[in-house]
Amino acid sequence: MKLDETSGINALRKVVHRLDESIHDGDVGDVYFSNPDYESFPLKIENIREIKDATSSIKSAFVDGGNQEILGAPNFSVQINRVYFCLFRGNERVHSKQLINRIEFFSATHSSFRDGRIFYDTDLFPIGKNSFGLPDKLDLSFDSTDRTVTIGTQRADISRVASIARRFAEWKLATHVVENEMESGDFLVADGSLESAFTNEPKYLRELFSAGKKNRVIITGLSKTSRLFTTTGLSLLGAIQQIAESVPYEKWYIPLAQSKSKEHEASIFAIKLHKSAQRIFRFEIHRDQLMNLKEIDLQKIMSQIAKNSKDISFIGYPYGLVDGDTFARVREEEVAHYKAMLMSEISRAGKWKKFSRHISSIDAHDHLNMVVG
Repeated sequence: MKLDETSGINALRKVVHRLDESIHDGDVGDVYFSNPDYESFPLKIENIREIKDATSSIKSAFVDGGNQEILGAPNFSVQINRVYFCLFRGNERVHSKQLINRIEFFSATHSSFRDGRIFYDTDLFPIGKNSFGLPDKLDLSFDSTDRTVTIGTQRADISRVASIARRFAEWKLATHVVENEMESGDFLVADGSLESAFTNEPKYLRELFSAGKKNRVIITGLSKTSRLFTTTGLSLLGAIQQIAESVPYEKWYIPLAQSKSKEHEASIFAIKLHKSAQRIFRFEIHRDQLMNLKEIDLQKIMSQIAKNSKDISFIGYPYGLVDGDTFARVREEEVAHYKAMLMSEISRAGKWKKFSRHISSIDAHDHLNMVVG
């Protein structure tokens, strides 16, 4: 049964009116962190700094990853994982010297009962011979009630835990890139925050930060989205866009906060990377490295990222991360292909009945979609 169109439009008009009343354009407030480990800086127009064009030969590396579940049940998840890096000098691509640019592997996560608790353990199976970027198996065993992997009071979903292998592989690959492909003064951009979110993840970030310090390569991260707020309840990036409307700069950055936490060794900025950009982004630099950066070196980094953000496919967003998403993304047709192959192998082994009784625990919704359309 379809909703009455006139009634729907009237209801939506009320929604718009209510939101318009709730979202104000007055005082934007300051950056809000509920965690006392963050020192925030005032959101003032005079703190917005211009990104100036700087001549430099430094390289930037971009690292991204993707994964998708091929087959799953409450007690197991088989996934295809892909991690990728690319190198640029401004907007000019640079070929890697030693490493292959993409690593692919299957992961098989299964539940087990130990010491009166349910654990999720993951095994990794590289596709081809390139396994240098894979995390350690011992770091991929999680208590299903581990607070870093649960949502609310529910036991962790096994497919979510299975995706951690890809995240750790990104950090591992990034470390290899710093050690083998980069030189003093270069910088690496990870897709996302530099904050460790999962048990065992700090180990991989410490290795990356250590490699960065040793090789004098600056470690940074750029997030496509942000759910941070201001002290007046506005979205942080939306509030920054509001106060930045009157600045004369085409490209700019503003320092937001510095974390004192061991789980998030970063200084946080907001950046606008092109005069025509419709979006600004959250940008992070490894805290200890930023403290030793001169202003001219910080400008070189900002300028190089801006030069890489001119592609019309996503104006104002680094093309290195567009490229990373393109080559790391696992597409639905690939998942369908691998699923058919996997199910064929299960049947060939005479194990379909054993596996299907677990799969049927969670696939009723998919069946309903096929029936109802």
